[in-house]
Amino acid sequence: MSKPHRSATGGVGGRPRDPQIDDAVLSATLEVLGETGYTGLSLEEVARRAGTSRPAIYRRWAGRAPLALAAIATRLDVPSPPDTGCTLCDLAESFNVFLAAYRTIRPEVLSSLYAECASDPQLRARYLETVIEPSRRAVGRTLDRAILRGDLRTDIDREQLLDIVGSLVHYRALFGRQHLTDAEAESAIETLLRGAAVDYPALVAHSEALEQEHRGASGGRHTHPIAT
Repeated sequence: MSKPHRSATGGVGGRPRDPQIDDAVLSATLEVLGETGYTGLSLEEVARRAGTSRPAIYRRWAGRAPLALAAIATRLDVPSPPDTGCTLCDLAESFNVFLAAYRTIRPEVLSSLYAECASDPQLRARYLETVIEPSRRAVGRTLDRAILRGDLRTDIDREQLLDIVGSLVHYRALFGRQHLTDAEAESAIETLLRGAAVDYPALVAHSEALEQEHRGASGGRHTHPIAT
């Protein structure tokens, strides 16, 4: 007798899946996570809100943690970082995009979920791929373009810099009561780039020049948040 195959989301395969049920379950999961946190997440409540059953959920996801990760992944599926030719602008925009996504998830959800995933190698790997890697890859592409443009020093340790940048967001998301604020992110980016940039004042000047162009005929006064 052949064994049932598991789907990519961790559930047991068999009958063709109804994408409408998938969407309803993921939406209901996000609702419950937003209201009660991860500790209050139950498959019974998700099934009730989604108009389905626990067995239907288990056919798609192997348990509570895989289900929560699948739901969170829909929130963190954010656009690729910009490539404007302005290192300060691109890094600031990358941070803003991901901070906006992370702020839709309560910090205690991420910390409680990680605590459950940490002891299981497969769940831990899935957690890292879902929560950590999207922003790391996006910022990495931004850093690589900045190095190719000659804005950042070629001798910097790319992986170490990514670890530092990632920790700004993820430490607060996992262990803090609040997510990183825009002002804190901007200050941290400035601190990092002052050490990594070939010519930080030149990056600021380029950013300010672009702001002047975008301002155009509006006459509004605006200074790039990192151009201090």
